[in-house]
Amino acid sequence: MVYNLSYHRPPHVDRRASLASEKTGKSVGDSSLGDSTLRDSQDTAVNFGIPEALSFDRIIDGGTCPPCTTRDFMNYLIYIEHAAENLQFFLWYRDYTKRFQQLSTNEQNLAPIWTIEQAEAQALAMKDSSNPMKTISPETAAIFQGSDFGTPKINAVEPGKGNPFNTPPMTPDNGPRESMAPSEYPWSDSGSTLRSGFKASHDKKAAGAFEAADERAALLHALAVTTHPTAFRQVIHTVEWTLRHQAHQNFIRWSICNGNRPRVIFARGLGVSCILFGILAAVLIVLSDAGRGWRVLSAIGFFLGVSTLVAAWKGMCVVLHGMHHRHLRPWELFAEDDDASSDFEMKKDSFDSVGSSNSYEDQPWVAKYQKRNILRKILDREVWIQEPALRQIQDTIFVQAILGSLLVTAVCVGIFVALPGGGFY
Repeated sequence: MVYNLSYHRPPHVDRRASLASEKTGKSVGDSSLGDSTLRDSQDTAVNFGIPEALSFDRIIDGGTCPPCTTRDFMNYLIYIEHAAENLQFFLWYRDYTKRFQQLSTNEQNLAPIWTIEQAEAQALAMKDSSNPMKTISPETAAIFQGSDFGTPKINAVEPGKGNPFNTPPMTPDNGPRESMAPSEYPWSDSGSTLRSGFKASHDKKAAGAFEAADERAALLHALAVTTHPTAFRQVIHTVEWTLRHQAHQNFIRWSICNGNRPRVIFARGLGVSCILFGILAAVLIVLSDAGRGWRVLSAIGFFLGVSTLVAAWKGMCVVLHGMHHRHLRPWELFAEDDDASSDFEMKKDSFDSVGSSNSYEDQPWVAKYQKRNILRKILDREVWIQEPALRQIQDTIFVQAILGSLLVTAVCVGIFVALPGGGFY
């Protein structure tokens, strides 16, 4: 069984383009995890080449088989996109919300809800405080410059120096505070761990959930007031939008490829070679005094070449597809020798790794895989594809390649058959 023959793979989505589309027309009031905009994306997912069986929710809820599980999704973000922080944060938030809802009503009431009005007021206050000189004329500012009434100088943080994720000072409040101290809230230790993770994640690869400085500062301010899950409203909206509209789409596109890069390049070269062989055979027969019927033999080269080339252009090897196999990923090849390769399975539902680096360059499998020659990479170990929906997608692409090859072959052979014979030999 295959999908519609007009099926096409999910297009690759650029990360910055996805964030730009999420920011357009969105306000703090729209930043809700239950926003229908996020859910509606699954209704149109098929239009982007993602069937319901491979939807984002199905993968996160554990309703898929390898190579489309949550663990495979995380491995893709770590090793391919180098942006695993969003998914780590999203899984942590789901677990955090679940544990918070299991508390008694009295314990939940200790952490007040961070309302949309509070978030909008904080965003406005941060926007106003970012330009303290905007209501002061230049002449007045020059008079008080250097005195106690002058605008304090703000030292810019140079790249690689200092801590750009320090919690900004809270808006001065001279009135009595009715809320409790943050340390008395439920799960205050989790909030402290999260703030530490924010402050520690200032390297290049931790640009996911912490990329927007204004959202990060607003979240840290909210966590200083309450530990209620609504404090994460704005950040979790951005994170989930990115996961659904960019990371998930790119992950499915990448999962459709059943061969590694050397194997796919080899398949493309093989397809081109078969096409050239078909052309050469047709030309030689046309130049000879053989009958026109012999020219049909060139169809073998055209058919094999075009079908192989079309499938390889979409990341598939027809030989592997014939057995519904795929190549093992480089980090999977040496999983038996390196127990660290499966560490994620034990901590995939936690946020403990947010403060640490997701770098993998020092893992043993990297050096081992680089030492493999090109022939061994082309003939890497294979494994059966367990996910039925993924096999169905690959079957559809294979049928498309066959039909396209038949069409091209018929046209090319028809042209060579129509040519007059040369009779040179």
